Amino acid sequence: MAIASSVSLHHPSHCCLISNPQQLKGFHHGWLPPRPRYCFTDNQNNGVRPIKATTQTPPFPLFQPPKVEESSSGSELELADPDFYKIGYVRSMRAYGIEFKEGPNGFGVYASKDVETLRRARVIMEIPLELMLTISHKLPWMFFPDIIPIGHPIFDIINSTDPETDWDLRLSCLLLYAFDRDDNFWQLYSDFLPGADECTSLLLASEEELLELQDENLASTIRAQQRRALEFWEKNWHNGVPLKIKRLARDSERFIWAVGIAQSRCINMQLRIGALVQDTNMLIPYADHMLEVMINAGQRIEKGDEMTVNYMSGQMNNMLMQRYGFSSPVNPWDVIQFSGNARIHLDSFLSVFNISGLPEEYYHNSRLSKAGDTFVDGAVIAAARTLPTWSDGDVPPIPSMERKAVKELQDECKRMLAQFPTTSKQDQKILGNKCLSDPHISFL
Repeated sequence: MAIASSVSLHHPSHCCLISNPQQLKGFHHGWLPPRPRYCFTDNQNNGVRPIKATTQTPPFPLFQPPKVEESSSGSELELADPDFYKIGYVRSMRAYGIEFKEGPNGFGVYASKDVETLRRARVIMEIPLELMLTISHKLPWMFFPDIIPIGHPIFDIINSTDPETDWDLRLSCLLLYAFDRDDNFWQLYSDFLPGADECTSLLLASEEELLELQDENLASTIRAQQRRALEFWEKNWHNGVPLKIKRLARDSERFIWAVGIAQSRCINMQLRIGALVQDTNMLIPYADHMLEVMINAGQRIEKGDEMTVNYMSGQMNNMLMQRYGFSSPVNPWDVIQFSGNARIHLDSFLSVFNISGLPEEYYHNSRLSKAGDTFVDGAVIAAARTLPTWSDGDVPPIPSMERKAVKELQDECKRMLAQFPTTSKQDQKILGNKCLSDPHISFL
């Protein structure tokens, strides 16, 4: 279900989340875990596909997703609490061919029956708009459903936010108010949201945990967001506020948790509210398990297969960490940012290591190698896709310029590596010893 293009805006009472016949594989979504494990995806729209290497040498561990033992994963999954379905079903939420299961790593969405090969999009979930929390992205603030009564002080708090930057603060205020409404669906649904000790948002991270990121820029960004949320709470939840505001977030941790929920589960789309088509920020129940679900075109889906999700296509790992609190070891958009202008000729690099194929499908060409020479691994393939290169038709590379560019890139790589507290060999040892047994490891 591609949210931006698959939500039916013509029917006023339901939001139809539909699957899209595009290939999206390998993205594991855990909803409640302390540190969920995810894999990234490939999408036909962006044209990026996983790296493929034909070699006998074991791939470099740092560029491979953590292995999961298949023997025990299926047996540890249990169907979600029946109340999780019931509270939505009685309010006209419908799911087709999928089921929610819970395991050691949280909630996941799985196929409940075999699905034959598809040639068109298929509806897999219908969620009434009345169950969502929606606020317009720009002034004047409009809500759907309009649950805030005239004169309620929560509207004044929402109205005090910066229209350009504070969408998450507004949405968190709306979420906290919905929790306080006895007749609101979200008061029931809140039982199935991760608590403060389970939420993966880095807004709830301690200073010690931020230091473990080994990314000072990301840690600084998170600290600034923590201060921003805390200052907003102190400004609007002081001792003099009415009880109906005070009880929404009696402590700062409650409010910061709500901001984390809003950031990690917000879906942006255009929606007709009244006579206007508005850009909106939305919290959609049940859909927060799968922001983008696709059934592969021309491929059969078997009962029990996990449905796949996609997060912020085209974003680097630091943005995924900032918004969701996780990163992916196989993120095709996570590349090294070099500060200089040095570039090496693409063909010269590929020929040295006998690499062939298009950039998205590089592989080691053994036919070009000498007898017995099979050296190539995931690190070399990754370098071929990461290092800045140039290629200009029939213009040949100049050896002296190539050597100079290689030296500059080599020196900058050494400076980058020197900033980390561990070496690549130590990282490999850590991965080899812990990645299979510790689900809390975050691959940066």
